[in-house]
Amino acid sequence: MHCGMCLPTCPTYDATKLERHSPRGRIALMRSIADGELEATRTFGEEMYFCLGCLACMTACPAGVNYAELFEHARAEVEESGVLHSPRRSVIRGLTVKWLFMEHPRLTAVGRAMRLYQELGGQALVRGSGILRLLPKRLRELEAMTPPVCRKFSNELIARVIPAQGERRARVALLTGCAQDLLFSDVNLDTAEVLVRNGCEVHTPPDQPCCGSLHAHNGEWTLAQQLARRMIDLLPPESFDAIISNAGGCGSHLKHYSKLLADDAAYAARARLWDAKVKDIHEYLIGLGIRPPAASSAPGLRVTYHESCHLSHGQKVVVQPRQVLRAIPGVELVELPESSWCCGSAGIYNLTQPEMAGQLLDRKVGHIRATGVGVVATGNPGCLLQLINGCRAAGVPVRVAHPITLLAEAYRSDGRCAAGEPA
Repeated sequence: MHCGMCLPTCPTYDATKLERHSPRGRIALMRSIADGELEATRTFGEEMYFCLGCLACMTACPAGVNYAELFEHARAEVEESGVLHSPRRSVIRGLTVKWLFMEHPRLTAVGRAMRLYQELGGQALVRGSGILRLLPKRLRELEAMTPPVCRKFSNELIARVIPAQGERRARVALLTGCAQDLLFSDVNLDTAEVLVRNGCEVHTPPDQPCCGSLHAHNGEWTLAQQLARRMIDLLPPESFDAIISNAGGCGSHLKHYSKLLADDAAYAARARLWDAKVKDIHEYLIGLGIRPPAASSAPGLRVTYHESCHLSHGQKVVVQPRQVLRAIPGVELVELPESSWCCGSAGIYNLTQPEMAGQLLDRKVGHIRATGVGVVATGNPGCLLQLINGCRAAGVPVRVAHPITLLAEAYRSDGRCAAGEPA
């Protein structure tokens, strides 16, 4: 396809007006390499990683071109060809993608160390000492973005099995994620409580592995397959009515295990069943029939909603989060201009492409400021963190929260607690 209807929806093309920074330009490069007309080069690799992977082009495409799949395979080609190889890059990827995010205990150990550093005053001491001024600008910016680690992780907050409140309507598994578990475990607790109050028996195994989204999006196809098999073994899809994700980026990847494992005779059929069972929390609640809270914890609250790219463009879950917010008594939903335009988080894009990510964040924060609301809701941990940092830096006095957190708070206003402590 060469129509170019995707161009106005692409943030990098919009910012640069360069064809090679557009979906059409990138697909042309992929095609030329696949046909043997061009060799994979460093320029090709840099272009594939300059793409946000926001998938807005897929929503705009009248022919249904599966850019997500092309994008992931192109990045895999970049990694296999080694065109971006450098000792520094290899060390960083080896420590993070290939080691840290492959085993959940490693990640939680790092999280606990960070938590101690923050709670015992180490971070405040370093920031107050002025030593950071000696670091390069980029390292100072990265340090300022360091998020607070939760005091308790999901397995310390949520019982392995929580019975449904009232008549049981479904038996579900709750995915707790990796970054989500370290930085927003409270959102996982909120999700468990909301599910319980809507008649679900909730199963939340501790020490869940990474879903593999980070690996698939960064060209590590084999590692993503390994993690997909682990997830299927941990949460057998035949045992649950639904498998619930509350992270837009993870959910988009989790719904495509069948493509990852299509050639695996032992897992292909189970992966197809897995894909059918994975549901975004907003999508699932509306499909099940949400039970509205009896009261609101904050009547008259004005809320706007930023759409996670992979929730809206990847999963096509657009209406349901708004329906959840409107189900909360006392909430006035104010539409955010360009609500589905990327905020610049895009997984680790804000770390690898800080200039473009910063431009997108400034644009998003400007729209948030214009709404004059008190709360911004969004359904993805990367977006939550990006907007928290962006609004704080710009002096925009808003709270950034997951829609399910707002719903859980409204349920709790009746004075009852639905989620159990860990066994």
